[in-house]
Amino acid sequence: MFIYSLRASTLKFFGVTTLAVLALVTLLFFIPSAEPTSSSSVLEAVETVKFDKIKTADDRIEFLRQFGWEVESQPLEEAEVTIPAEFDKVYQSYNELQKKQGFDLTKYMKKNVMRYTYRITNYPDYSGDVYVSILIFKNKVIGGDVCSADSNGFIHGLDRNIEY
Repeated sequence: MFIYSLRASTLKFFGVTTLAVLALVTLLFFIPSAEPTSSSSVLEAVETVKFDKIKTADDRIEFLRQFGWEVESQPLEEAEVTIPAEFDKVYQSYNELQKKQGFDLTKYMKKNVMRYTYRITNYPDYSGDVYVSILIFKNKVIGGDVCSADSNGFIHGLDRNIEY
């Protein structure tokens, strides 16, 4: 006989994650895609940001501080994800956000990467929960985003000025 148990915090986490995914999908379908208006990227705009040698939890937190984000010390989620071999509409749209930041997930198709999600504790002028996710491959940040879990939420790049 197998016995499964779920804690309230586990259910709450999965509920928040589901809402975040639904908000992302809703945004992807209702916001027209736009080409970037300038060729500048996060990599060019913030030359001092360190994107590599991200090996520990402290390294990840310090990386996020470079963008002004304060996060809880423990990630809400640590997951190994596979970048698909072909991008559907959602992934193509998400990759456009990454390209605006100077990243490009097409380089990592079929690769397993780690995704770390943290709760931001200092997001200005917003009362709901805000999360930041970063994608790491071989100790290097290869993508990321900031989003809210609300149904009328938002998503943008690691730098608040990089809009989706």
